[in-house]
Amino acid sequence: MASPVSVFNSNALDTHISSTSRESLKMELLADVTLLPGEERIIDKDIIYICPFSGAVKGKVLITNYRLYFKSSDADVAVMLDVPLGAIARVEKMGGASSRGENSYGLDITCKDMRNLRFALKQEGHSRRDIFDLLFRHAFPVSHGQPLFAYVTQEKYEENGWSVYKPIEEFRRQGLPNNKWRITFINKNYDLCDTYPTVLAVPFKSKEEDLRRVAAFRSRGRIPVLSWIHRENQAVIVRCSQPLVGMSGKRNKDDERYLDLIREANDTIKLTIYDARPSVNAVANKATGGGYEGDEYQNAELVFLDIQNIHVMRESLKKLKDIVYPNVEESHWLSSLESTHWLEHVKLVLSGAIQVADKVSSGNSVLVHCSDGWDRTAQLTSLAMLMLDSHYRTLRGFQVLIEKEWISFGHKFASRIGQGDKNHADQDRSPIFVQFIDCVWQMTKQFPTAFEFNERLLLTIMDHLYSCRFGTFLYNCESARDQHEVRSKTVSLWSLVNSKMEIYLNPFYTPESGRVLYPVASMRHLELWVTYYIRWNPRIRQQQQSPVEQRYKELLALRDEYLKKLEELQRSDSSPSSHMANSPSPNTSSSTPSTPSQQYTHLQTPL
Repeated sequence: MASPVSVFNSNALDTHISSTSRESLKMELLADVTLLPGEERIIDKDIIYICPFSGAVKGKVLITNYRLYFKSSDADVAVMLDVPLGAIARVEKMGGASSRGENSYGLDITCKDMRNLRFALKQEGHSRRDIFDLLFRHAFPVSHGQPLFAYVTQEKYEENGWSVYKPIEEFRRQGLPNNKWRITFINKNYDLCDTYPTVLAVPFKSKEEDLRRVAAFRSRGRIPVLSWIHRENQAVIVRCSQPLVGMSGKRNKDDERYLDLIREANDTIKLTIYDARPSVNAVANKATGGGYEGDEYQNAELVFLDIQNIHVMRESLKKLKDIVYPNVEESHWLSSLESTHWLEHVKLVLSGAIQVADKVSSGNSVLVHCSDGWDRTAQLTSLAMLMLDSHYRTLRGFQVLIEKEWISFGHKFASRIGQGDKNHADQDRSPIFVQFIDCVWQMTKQFPTAFEFNERLLLTIMDHLYSCRFGTFLYNCESARDQHEVRSKTVSLWSLVNSKMEIYLNPFYTPESGRVLYPVASMRHLELWVTYYIRWNPRIRQQQQSPVEQRYKELLALRDEYLKKLEELQRSDSSPSSHMANSPSPNTSSSTPSTPSQQYTHLQTPL
């Protein structure tokens, strides 16, 4: 089909009118973009988006220091893209000046959030050079010595998300310190371990010099420290890294004695050590100076959980992306999904966490580690704590869990996500935190009334894991965050969440304080998280709103409306004139509820 320009070429006046109207149309296209405080326009350009669902779509692209925004100009096809630059993993040039074929010259963009984008430009005059250079520089600011957007944004929120997690308060909530466990500040300057937080809980009988000697025998100095304690039976979840046994089978009496102190704290007969790795990998790690606890740890039993390493997880998610984007092939869907092994890995992580939770619930203390104690270990401890402690299933409690077990204990977010870094092939990248959120989602599906938060919170966390808009997931550990003044110079993601909490609440939530959740970690009960992994497919997006949840919200709104009317009626009923007219007789029962809330308790029915 001919373009509007070629139609009006014969008449100069018409051409002028046409180009003027086109310019105003372009301005209109980008007029509805609401920029964040501190966000600046860098470039906008006419472009063709090669949409995998609608074909080639003409429109305009806007690049700011935070996002890539595209809007179609075709009246027939409404396409809009809003991609945070932090979600871009790779930008490549497609085709060359001599490339033949329609739309063969442009840009290929690989994203971290399960989608790819392709744009075509005109071949003459190096038309893509400026957009490529600017996009490359702003998508990968760290590689170009520029600040991440979190340091540039000037967003303000009513809530200060940085105050959500206070280590001492969280330990007090758990009932610590007590006569078996103490709080230590030995790591206040990150001298003991530069990837641990400054506040740690350790056995009461351990001395500071013991901790230093144990640190020398644990990978990266990540000593066994308490994550969670069971209020009734006093069993604990302790986390650490692998012991530095090596090929020669080194021993460390201080480490052995320290693990015995953990066991004795609640008189556990045998301390269960859950090594997240497959046993083959643990043995192989001896060659690089690592290893696992052997028979010399007399009052301990070792269990391997067979969870694969970061490289296997990265390849598994790549395979999943290949089968869900852009199109889902219906004919071989189940076999294709099985071949990615993604749900199999999710099953093993959940299964390991269930074993940890079950052991602690029955009164036995456990120690959890992998190699360095910041990937699989964080998955297992945080999921087990979610199963055991209903506080972490509340909106704010879940934020505390992430801050505590992932952020403060040094999950390497910067390395695993590659924030602002152009090196897309970095072997340190891996979707470990994505996998954890997937496991949480699986639990919310199996226990729909047990969580105060909804799926929207999980999706928001996933989006801002990559966006670099907030400081929450920046850098690898607390010491690096302190060095880069994250708390004073950036905004927390929880500031956004807690400023509009109502949209993240689960209407089906029923608080049950003592309940332990044991999800079924079986392939028959696990599902692919379609609303995350396949959400860019327009057919999926149309189905996202759950009709049951929508109806429930409508009923809740209706209930609130009736309660309001009831209050108004009671206020008018209790006015002096009506009070005189309707004065009760002496025989009237006084047990009738007098306030709307009291009346409501009589009226309340489960919806």
